[in-house]
Amino acid sequence: MFDKEVPMSSQSERSLNPFEIAQWQFDMAAAKLGLVPWLCQKLKMPQETHIWVLPVLMDDGSYEMFWSCRVQHNKTLGPYKGGLRYDLGVNLDEVSALSSWMTWKTSLADLPFGGAKGGVKCDPRRMSIRELERLTRRFGHQLKKVIGPDDDIPAPDAGTTPQVMAWLVDTYSMDQGHLVLGVVTGKPVALGGSLGRASATGRGVMLSTLEALKVRGINPGGQTAIVQGFGNVGSWAARLLAEQGIKIVGVSDASAAAYDPDGLDVEDLSKQLTVSGRLLKQLPGLKFLSDKDQLLTMGTDILVPAALENAITTRNAGAIKAKLVIEGANGPTTPEADAILESQGAIVVPDILANSGGVIVSYYEWVQNRQHETWAEAIVNAKLASKMQPSLDAVFELARKKGVSLRTAAHMIAIDRVAEATKLRGIFP
Repeated sequence: MFDKEVPMSSQSERSLNPFEIAQWQFDMAAAKLGLVPWLCQKLKMPQETHIWVLPVLMDDGSYEMFWSCRVQHNKTLGPYKGGLRYDLGVNLDEVSALSSWMTWKTSLADLPFGGAKGGVKCDPRRMSIRELERLTRRFGHQLKKVIGPDDDIPAPDAGTTPQVMAWLVDTYSMDQGHLVLGVVTGKPVALGGSLGRASATGRGVMLSTLEALKVRGINPGGQTAIVQGFGNVGSWAARLLAEQGIKIVGVSDASAAAYDPDGLDVEDLSKQLTVSGRLLKQLPGLKFLSDKDQLLTMGTDILVPAALENAITTRNAGAIKAKLVIEGANGPTTPEADAILESQGAIVVPDILANSGGVIVSYYEWVQNRQHETWAEAIVNAKLASKMQPSLDAVFELARKKGVSLRTAAHMIAIDRVAEATKLRGIFP
C-alpha cells in the first residue's frame, strides 16, 4: 500500500533507545516536508528538562531516594501536556522521547497543547498506598515550580492512577491557597475528572481499528484481535473492540498471557481483574502461554500492542501474523520492525494517532474545569469520535497521496503544524 522507507539500519536494530527512535521518525518526516536545518534542530530537542531526587519516608521508618524528571518538549501551540509515569524503567531518554511524541500527538489531534512527559523511577506495585502518597506529594512539591493550568498539565500514565492525580491537585492547590482543578487531567470524576476519560484511549484504539478496516474494505464482524497489555488502555480497547463484533483471542499483562482461538470473555475478565485487583496469572480457567512474549506472534487478524515501548522488534516482527497493528502504547514498534511488518503486508496505525483518544478527552476535561461545567459521557464520547475522524482521514489520505507509511504521514501533518506556528510566531528576541 505504501512505499518502503529506509529504517535506521539496514542490518539490525541500531538502538532500542526511544529518544533516538523518536528523532529518526522526526527526521524521516522533516525530510519529506523539506524543513530547513535550524527549524529541525529547534523542533527535535526538548525546550526544558527538570530533574529531581526525591527523599521519601517509607513505612519502615527509613528514607529512600527516588530519581524523577519532567521533560517539556514544545509549547508553540499551547501549554505543555503529557503524563507522569511510575516505573523502574523510567529514564531521561525514555521520557524525552515520550515528551516529543506528545507534541506530535497533540498537534495531529489539532489540540491547543504542546508536549511533555515526566516520571519517577520506582515500582509502585511494591509500595504501600501511604508510600505512594508521600512520593506523589514530594514529586508534586517539585512539579509545582513548572506546572500549572496555563503552563503544563500532567495526566496519568503507566503506573499512575486517578488517585495519584488527586494527590497532585491537592498538593498544588494547597500552595496556591485555592482549589485548582485544571492543573492535571485524568482525575477522579468526583474531583473534576471527565466522564469517559477512563475509556478514552481504548476508545481511540477502537475507532482507529474500525477506520483501518474500512480502508481495507473489511467488515469488523468475524475479525480476531490480540491485546498485549491488559491495563487501562488494553482492557478498554478489548472491551470496545468486542462490542464491534471483533473476537478477542489473546490478552496479556506483566504477569502472563492468555490465548484462546475460541475467544475470551473480556468483559468478565476486566471485571474480575478490577474487582479483585489481581494479576492475570492469578485468575483460574484461562489458557496460558508458557512464554507470554509468544502472544505477539500468535494467530490473529489485529494486534494491539498496549504495554510499553519496544514490544515489536526485529526479534519478533517477522513472526507476527496480524495484518493490522494498532499501537495502543507509545513507541511499541522499532523502525526496523516497521519495515519488516510493511514487507509482510501489514498496516501499522501509529501511536500518535491510534492512542490519541486519551489526550483528546484530557483536553475536554481541562475545558470543563476551566468553564466549571460537567458534560454527559455520551457528549464526551461523541466529541472524541468527531475530533479523531478528521485526523484519521488526513493521515490515511496523505499516506496514499505521498506513498509513505501511516507513521510518516502522521508525523508530517503534526510537525508541519508546529513548524508553521513557529515561523508565524517568530524567534524572540
